[in-house]
Amino acid sequence: MREKVQKIFKQSISVKQQFVDKDIDTIIEVSKLLADTFNKGGKLLLFGNGGSASDASHIAAEFVNRFKKERPALPAIALNTDMAVLTSIANDYDYANIFERQVKALGQEGDVVIAISTSGSSPNVVKAVDAAKRKKLKTIAFTGAKGDELASKSDYVFAVPSTDTPRIQETHITLAHALCQMVEEILFEAHRKG
Repeated sequence: MREKVQKIFKQSISVKQQFVDKDIDTIIEVSKLLADTFNKGGKLLLFGNGGSASDASHIAAEFVNRFKKERPALPAIALNTDMAVLTSIANDYDYANIFERQVKALGQEGDVVIAISTSGSSPNVVKAVDAAKRKKLKTIAFTGAKGDELASKSDYVFAVPSTDTPRIQETHITLAHALCQMVEEILFEAHRKG
């Protein structure tokens, strides 16, 4: 049992290390993009299914409330949280449209989308990214090693080098925390030093 637990942690650490070694420049670039988006009055729309829905809600909360700094609220909306909206779209159209329809309603040029899908092939996530592209929103994919469909449609891609869903999700939330911290530092460190 002890060895199995240690193996879980070692695998998680290894995947995260491979990921940051591969994607550190993109993490910095996306941090700057998000800070610039908020600075110009844009908002962040996030969505995913299952554990990825929970991650979308978690990330939105970190931006709207705060992460590590006392600072103004930043506009971020998880599109998987309103049961009435989700179920009405699923009922009247199709489950594949639940995020697409909201992107069409809420997204404006200058906004950014974070689409989260460990497989990269969730139809509702892919359709929403297509809608975001049509509205000229910047798109960021959080996916896994086999997430080519979502990755091919996104401006920025974070593909965790794993096919194991728990390891992918663990890396996604660590990535999100890194982005939150970097955005806070970009937007609010300069004010304290000035």
